[in-house]
Amino acid sequence: MKFAVILGAAALGNIVLLYALLAWRIGEVTLRIRRTIAAPRERLWNALWPLGETAGWSGQIVDARPLGEDGAEIVLSWEGRDGLPIRHTLAFEDVAVGERYTSRVVEDTSLDPEFWRSYRQTTRLTERPEGTEAEFIRTDSYRGLAFLIFRYFAMRREITKLKVWAETGRYVAGGLIERPIMQVGFALLSVLIFWPGFGLNAKGLALAVILTLVVAVHELGHMAAFRVVGHRNTRMIFVPGLGGIAIGGRPYDTRFEVGFVALMGAGLSAFVVIVAMGVSHIAHDAGLARVSILAVVFVGCGALFNLANLIPVWKFDGGQVLRQAVETPLMRALSSFLLLAAFIGLGARVGFPLTALLVCAAVFALLGIMTSGSGVKPRHELKPMQGMEQTAIGLGLVATFAVHAFAILWAVDQITGRLL
Repeated sequence: MKFAVILGAAALGNIVLLYALLAWRIGEVTLRIRRTIAAPRERLWNALWPLGETAGWSGQIVDARPLGEDGAEIVLSWEGRDGLPIRHTLAFEDVAVGERYTSRVVEDTSLDPEFWRSYRQTTRLTERPEGTEAEFIRTDSYRGLAFLIFRYFAMRREITKLKVWAETGRYVAGGLIERPIMQVGFALLSVLIFWPGFGLNAKGLALAVILTLVVAVHELGHMAAFRVVGHRNTRMIFVPGLGGIAIGGRPYDTRFEVGFVALMGAGLSAFVVIVAMGVSHIAHDAGLARVSILAVVFVGCGALFNLANLIPVWKFDGGQVLRQAVETPLMRALSSFLLLAAFIGLGARVGFPLTALLVCAAVFALLGIMTSGSGVKPRHELKPMQGMEQTAIGLGLVATFAVHAFAILWAVDQITGRLL
């Protein structure tokens, strides 16, 4: 009874958290950021006005041309799914040269117009004794806290870079959070966050390090897949205590691309897990018991983490694969329930209580329903998969699940056998 209460509380907490981050219909929110910059107002206006002389100060705008008196077309440095720069058509309102303007995006070559329906951007410049106060105002309608938080920090980053550029004449590309040394720091922070949960001792530290390595290998799999399908730039961002995010260099172009990238997080990890199984056997035969058991633990943690990512919920890798590879809603639902049944069967084989497994299955099914409509729609539909591509993705999903399922059973057998 106590176990069921704890499990129910944990499940409810996860549902509330994911709902708040991904599905909560917050509505229209206005964000404001202000900075006083030691630079003339005219200098900042020429940088922030899309048709200004130095509008390309950050490298984001590479070209701009006016469209009548109240509009402009800007060419961005961001690469679209076709490899060409993304273009925005802007409409201007309340323009006071040198002081303020408001703009809306009325056309975008990358995203569906619905994405920009509620978006308005206002920039205001006010002279102060110590320089010029720049104020960024962004109004939009949000679903989920995740994007709202992301936009707030993106605004802070933009105005901070503007201040540095305007005062020093230097533009520093990238951000502090994306630097390799910061990612190493975030990985170490993840270890410190995981450590108390496993026990503040040497074994707990080893488990925390192993789990962090498992996350890193999984994200490296996504990054490798991005490269294979033609992304010229990829990066990984650790989220301490939660996992990591692999980011490609452009929007997706085909459904196969989405499915392949989603699958390869667990797919590459499957090869690493097989190697770790071999290392465990070799170390055991060589009398290196500690190395052998560490490899076994790595196999178990790696297989469990990657199987969790293959859960058929849309925001998870498994849900992404099925969403792209299976065309009709009926077949997609059947495939999802079949995969979920395989998870329940594996859990029962390992020894988890059936009640706990059914509760988890219900939680994931509910999450799938809640997050199914929270994605960003592209300007044009993704190119569909061909027959051979669907077959390859389907077989890849089955093979990846089978490898990790076998790895979990193997790890449990090795650990329990050695404990006995």
